[in-house]
Amino acid sequence: MKFTELNLEGSLQEGLHAMGFETLTPIQEQAIPVILNNTDLIACAQTGTGKTAAFVLPILNKLAASGNDSTNTLIVVPTRELALQIDQAIQGFSYFTSVSSLAIYGGNDGIMFEQEKKALTNGANIIIATPGRLMAHLNMGYVKFDSIQHLILDEADRMLDMGFVDDIVKITTYLPKQRQTLMFSATIPPKIRELAKKLLTNPIQINIAISKPAEGVVQGAYMTYDSQKNKLIEHLLTGNDLTSVIIFLSTKQNVKTLERDLLKAGIKAKAVHSDLEQAERENALLSFRSKQTQVLVATDVLSRGIDIEDIGLVINYDVPGDAEDYIHRIGRTARAASKGVALTFINEHDQYKFFKIENLIGSEIKKLPLPDGFGDAPAYNPEVKPQKKSFQKKKFFKKRNNKKQA
Repeated sequence: MKFTELNLEGSLQEGLHAMGFETLTPIQEQAIPVILNNTDLIACAQTGTGKTAAFVLPILNKLAASGNDSTNTLIVVPTRELALQIDQAIQGFSYFTSVSSLAIYGGNDGIMFEQEKKALTNGANIIIATPGRLMAHLNMGYVKFDSIQHLILDEADRMLDMGFVDDIVKITTYLPKQRQTLMFSATIPPKIRELAKKLLTNPIQINIAISKPAEGVVQGAYMTYDSQKNKLIEHLLTGNDLTSVIIFLSTKQNVKTLERDLLKAGIKAKAVHSDLEQAERENALLSFRSKQTQVLVATDVLSRGIDIEDIGLVINYDVPGDAEDYIHRIGRTARAASKGVALTFINEHDQYKFFKIENLIGSEIKKLPLPDGFGDAPAYNPEVKPQKKSFQKKKFFKKRNNKKQA
């Protein structure tokens, strides 16, 4: 289906044409008519399926048609990166309209807080906010959401994981009861269904490609010891014409170490983690988007909420603890029907976690041999569950106590 078939406002069609949007993705084709019909919606769609445009475009179309000057739409998201991404998408789509938007998120200075306060009191059409920052403004009593007609919860499962459910429920008490509520989530566990029952009224449900990687992703894995990982990354990146690579690591300390090692090897890399100021994170992303930086080294703060085209390679330095997070990590490549490669490093402790990922996606991922000169790799015994740390700790203290008694 073509966007021209939707009969959207002319000013919005101009923005779509300028951005090169022609054909709807499945989530857009199913969700946009529902939203235009003012019906509540719960949509299950993984990252990279075009869901941002699926909820942004119909809202912009309503605003472009009505010329509304008040705060019409509230979009609640789990991270500042996602807030900025959605705000940038809105600015692109609405370029030829008079619609205004503002992203509100934590980590900014007092000047930015005052700018947010001004937008909340004077009425930007669309507010995109993280729950904690929005609650800080709401608690001060000056926010007026009387004219809100649309509430959108994006990455609802992630907000649940991050403990934002109580904040979300509290935020809804500041909104009119008569509104359209849209919930987008990569997964729909029971707790998400419970939240939907509280907030949505007779919603339409849409399910798109649940828990499956994009078809354009070529997946592979290396069995490696931790001591081999940095050297393997240098080997993979040196001499290859890869302009955009994201490497995901589980800890910010490993992110810092890998960034240092890559820079020493002459590879243009920048790190993104929670210790950086927001301006530093934005500068790193800008450098990566403009191809000045070849490699972005990041924690899972970027596994959702970053929309950068032409990422040719994603490397999972560690196997993610949650099998669903694997889908989101590798979803950074092969976006919008393009092609990409996702590689995962599996050490001797993470094999069962990777086995669970293969079960989730319903296929075995090819194990690649280490390059010559790297030495032996760990043997692959995926169905052997690792011992719990608590058990090992008890065993250690028991042994130590026995030594004391002796």
